[in-house]
Amino acid sequence: MPVLVTFLVIICLLMILTILMQRPKSEGLGAAFGGGLTDNLFGAQTTTVLTKFTVWLGALFFLLTLVISVLHVKVSTGPTTIQKELMKAKAPSAATPAAPKAPVK
Repeated sequence: MPVLVTFLVIICLLMILTILMQRPKSEGLGAAFGGGLTDNLFGAQTTTVLTKFTVWLGALFFLLTLVISVLHVKVSTGPTTIQKELMKAKAPSAATPAAPKAPVK
């Protein structure tokens, strides 16, 4: 499961970068990375490439999150440590009072 969490963190970082590289209509943070840089890197269709990449990363993010949550539930559905210890400890037997003996005649 730690490997899946590592992949999830990597996907989150990639999503942050691709979302910040996209150009909004008002040229916000997309211009901070250099508007021409992404055009040179991905070609003239930068917007569609980054949008598709963001969609794929988002789908992977949700899929990995679902898989991690299902695995976590499967691992943690067994008895807890406290429950195991209580099951191991023998229940103290209740001392039942002995029945009174009948008097001997």
